[in-house]
Amino acid sequence: MSTPVILAVASDEQIHDALARDLVRRFGADYRVIVADSAATGLAPLRAMRETDDEVAIVISAQQLPEMTGIAFLDQVDELHSGARRGLLVTPGPAGMEEPIRHAMLLGHLDFQIAAPWDSPEEWLYPTVTDALSAWTTLHHPRYEAVTIVDQQWSPRGYELRDLLERSGVPYGFYAVDSPRGRELLVRHHVASERLPVAFHRVGKVLVDPSNAALANVLGVATEPPAGRVDVAIIGTGPAGLAAAVYSASEGLRTVVAEAGALGGQAAASSLILNYLGFPRGLSGSELTSRAYYQALLFGAHFVFIRRATGLETRDGAHILTFDDGATLESRAVVVASGIAPRRLGIPALEALIGRGVFYGATGAEASALRGEEVSVVGGGNSAGQATLHLAEYAARVTLLIRGDSLESGMADYLVQRIRETPNILVRPNTRVVDGIGERRLRGLELQGGASGGRERVPASALFVEIGGEPQTGWLPEAVARDERGAVVTGRNLAAGRGTAVWPLDRSPLPLETSLPGVFAAGDVRRGAANRVAAAVGDGAVAIRSVHEYLSD
Repeated sequence: MSTPVILAVASDEQIHDALARDLVRRFGADYRVIVADSAATGLAPLRAMRETDDEVAIVISAQQLPEMTGIAFLDQVDELHSGARRGLLVTPGPAGMEEPIRHAMLLGHLDFQIAAPWDSPEEWLYPTVTDALSAWTTLHHPRYEAVTIVDQQWSPRGYELRDLLERSGVPYGFYAVDSPRGRELLVRHHVASERLPVAFHRVGKVLVDPSNAALANVLGVATEPPAGRVDVAIIGTGPAGLAAAVYSASEGLRTVVAEAGALGGQAAASSLILNYLGFPRGLSGSELTSRAYYQALLFGAHFVFIRRATGLETRDGAHILTFDDGATLESRAVVVASGIAPRRLGIPALEALIGRGVFYGATGAEASALRGEEVSVVGGGNSAGQATLHLAEYAARVTLLIRGDSLESGMADYLVQRIRETPNILVRPNTRVVDGIGERRLRGLELQGGASGGRERVPASALFVEIGGEPQTGWLPEAVARDERGAVVTGRNLAAGRGTAVWPLDRSPLPLETSLPGVFAAGDVRRGAANRVAAAVGDGAVAIRSVHEYLSD
């Protein structure tokens, strides 16, 4: 394999020379650095490298070139090398976010910006280029595998394991049982191909059809709650639960966080969150939640995975949580941040194909297996928009099915614009799925609606369902008030009498406190939640402030 290429284009002599000097000095040992002075001299080697299948990692362009704008140049780069990360040299300060540049960033025509000229490349050039190279390498080069899964390509259980690892940020590899690598692993470890899935851990352990708990134990993840009373028990590791963990542990409270599934909850499945404060280039849900996880660990929070809370009772001034394996945890205060479970379509033919082409929520574990395929997404919210754009990077065509007249009613504007500018995305309004086609795996869908209003069969190798969810509150006792949807009623809503239980004390409920004093709810699980990542993070912080006030009383 040839050395990957970093190509930069700038007609300004000072910037051209700085790029040539600084890029070669830092990256020249591992990448072939090419610096051109015009669009023509930049496109010529890119066209040649496309013919020879050379890898282009990064292309950087000045905004003004003799023949065209830098944005137009980078659009041509995308046609030649769609996997390359694209960066634009901009004027420092607000001028670097003028309308054409801002528009290009929002619509995905650019991946990053670099302020030029620079006095110190260590401060202005190298960090941004390094981040871009890291993102490119993750997508295009073999990565370290802590766990290797061998299974049938469309196995529901294999999908569950891959989804668990994907959301938890554990580097893994997947190989179909009939692939050369899959067969080689089974033969080397003397495992029969009938006993699937098989997980191979990097230290040599082989797990045949492992449970989630067994896989977690091999990875060194705690699955049992600690003994003794703790200050705060948090249920759920979505943005609300992780924020609560960070603030609780950082303020000296003995904190335990329990998660039934993978780290990050539904938020971890988001391929790109572009409107989260402080991240103008966006970040994935798994990146955000993994950062918060390590931040909470730094402050001393204790995490327990693969343990589902099944009960809660108050006894002798403490709250007793019970888990699905019978273990218990005693805590002075509880924060319920268990989030939502994906709402199901309820179509028998599709429910029978979950993991065999039908997926609720996550796209990360399956997207790369859908290259060149016809894929459909159901839903009109931000999650559906993010999933659609992510899948469009792999699939031949993605059809977005929405019940409403247009995307604008439920989706952020930047997602709507990106979807409309992506050529292999088809939006079908006023359309719903009524049946599935396929036995061992999904082959197609039966749709109703559209222009004719009639029924139509269309091909589909995969269907991703993003139609919202239902609060995961069935495990809570009757003493915790909920509304008709099952969302937990808290604070002022509780004082207004909205819910199924009565506030029992003379004092008013604290912000985010439930009808069971000392138990708080944060994030999508509570009534009135804003259903945004930033709002959930705010909920986690507010809940811990209320916990402090409750404990001081």
